[in-house]
Parts: sequence; C-alpha cells; structure tokens
Amino acid sequence: MRAYQVTPGAGIDGLTIVDVPEQQPGHGDVLVKVHAVSLNYRDLGILRSARTSVVPVSDGAGEVIAVGDGVTQFAVGDRVAGCFFPAWPDGDRTAEYTRLALGGTVDGMLAEQVVLPALGLVHVPAHLSYEEASTLPCAALTAWNGIYEVGRLRPGSTALFLGTGGVSIFGLQFAHLGGVRTIVTSSSDEKLERARELGADETINYREREDWEQVALELTGGRGVDLVLEVGGAGTYAKSMAATRIDGHVVLIGGLAGQPTEPSPLPGRVVATRINVGNRVMFERMNCAITQGELRPVIDQTFTFTSAVDAYRHLQSQTHLGKVVITVP
Repeated sequence: MRAYQVTPGAGIDGLTIVDVPEQQPGHGDVLVKVHAVSLNYRDLGILRSARTSVVPVSDGAGEVIAVGDGVTQFAVGDRVAGCFFPAWPDGDRTAEYTRLALGGTVDGMLAEQVVLPALGLVHVPAHLSYEEASTLPCAALTAWNGIYEVGRLRPGSTALFLGTGGVSIFGLQFAHLGGVRTIVTSSSDEKLERARELGADETINYREREDWEQVALELTGGRGVDLVLEVGGAGTYAKSMAATRIDGHVVLIGGLAGQPTEPSPLPGRVVATRINVGNRVMFERMNCAITQGELRPVIDQTFTFTSAVDAYRHLQSQTHLGKVVITVP
C-alpha cells in the first residue's frame, strides 16, 4: 500500500511515496479506500513544521472497504469523508478534542488506504463526486462554522470575503445559499468575474482600491458588513475591523499574511473570534445544507497521485480559485 510521507524540514521536495503495510480496522474503526484528497494552506505549513515522517493532508474522501467490531453507522460501500479533528464529536472546542489532527499530529489522508475511527467520519452528500467531497473537511467546514455557527448570519445580512481561496469561495457559496448579501475582494478582475458567476453581489479589486474597507462601508451605506471571514491575518486585520458594523463579527481564520498582532482599531466595537475548523456535528449540519441546496464545491485543478508535488506547488503559487485536488488510484 502506497502513501506519501513528509521529510521533516525538507519542504515540498521532501514529499516522498513509500510502501507501508496494509492496515486492518480495530474495534470502532473503519478502513477507507481513499479516492481523492484536497489541499489547504495548512498542508504547506506542515511541510515546514513537521518533526516526524507523518502522512500529510487532512482532507479526503473515499469508500468504506471494511469495518471493525462495534461499528454500526457505516457499512462496506459507504461513501465517507474524514473529520479534520477525528476526536471532536460535538460541543465546544477543547485541547483534548483538538489534540489529534489528521495530517499533522496523526497520519492523514494522502495514502491509498487509511484507518479512521468511526466517530471521525461522516457520510458525504450523494450528488458529489469523490473529488468534490474531498474538499469539505477543512475549508468548507471552516467557512460554514464562521458564517452560521459563530456568525449566525440570516437572509439579508452582509458578509465580506477576502480573496478567492478555498475558505473564501466556500464562504461565498454558503452565504449565497442562505440569502446573505456577499462582497468579495481580489487583485484579479478575472477571479472577481468568476466570483460574480458564483453569486457575489459586489466585488472589489484591492489593487485598484487599497482602501477596500472604505468601499465596503460605502456599499453598506456606512453601516459596515455583518461579518468578515478574515483569512489575511496581520496584513488585513485592521481593515477588516474597520469594514465591520458595530457588534458585527470578524472571524479569524488562518493567517496568509501573518497572525494579527495589532489591537483592534476600534476597541469594543467589533466581536473578533478565532475558530479552528469545526466538529463532526457541524460537519453533518453543513452536509445537510449542501444536499438541500445541491451545492457543488469549486475545484481549480486536479492532479494525479504521483503528481502530488505539483499540486503542492500550484497551491503555493496562490494562482488558484477554489480547491486543489489530488486523485488516488
């Protein structure tokens, strides 16, 4: 059985295919034939920070090929996706729940087969391909959590999405599905046009308007947006706060431009909440919405299993819109 492993400190060039023994599911476990995985920016960080030869990638979908004793919720042939945090079933985030993270502290999904606890799996929407389903565990659930679990947006609310990466595009799709007015930023007019095709109500080219926070205020009549999915970090945090209405939400995710270190420019005006993906029950709620709305994830490009290094390089280039996927033979 083939799997990729990370060589600590070696970066993308340290991704190697190795032969590992086939596993069998133990009590409460499920053996999954992986059909597709998708990449997140976190996967680039793992290449820099991993201290052991972990199997990378948190996000993947596949087919159940065996179940262990005590497993009743899954059967051979079921189509499933793994949970980013396989030990976090429901409730508030705790250190115990988030100690295990696929592709980081424990082996992830970039392999031909994986064994996962049944409690760390969900059924995937029937209308999605394996490639589409593989995009859900991290980026989609993070966006869903920020918009509906934390932000509790309702029809008629306004949300601002920074850029056109995986989280932001899923945020746009989920918000549009729920009747939320959407504003998207990008430095590319081509990407902004694609965002409008996906339902964006307003778009801002931040190279042409570096004061994009002021544009967001103008578009909301000076009130400010109800929510920002903040993926930029220190490079965009202050502007996101300024673009948000009194008692609105800035949901902090990732940190492509570094972690926010400066204080809020308007203390007490905006609620800033940091989230970390989400739990299995949130995942199941999100899948219900995806099924009901027949939502289809946006895949930028698909690579073969043996071309995984090229997929990582494409992600690193930040030229993509939506998700980067790797198929597994």
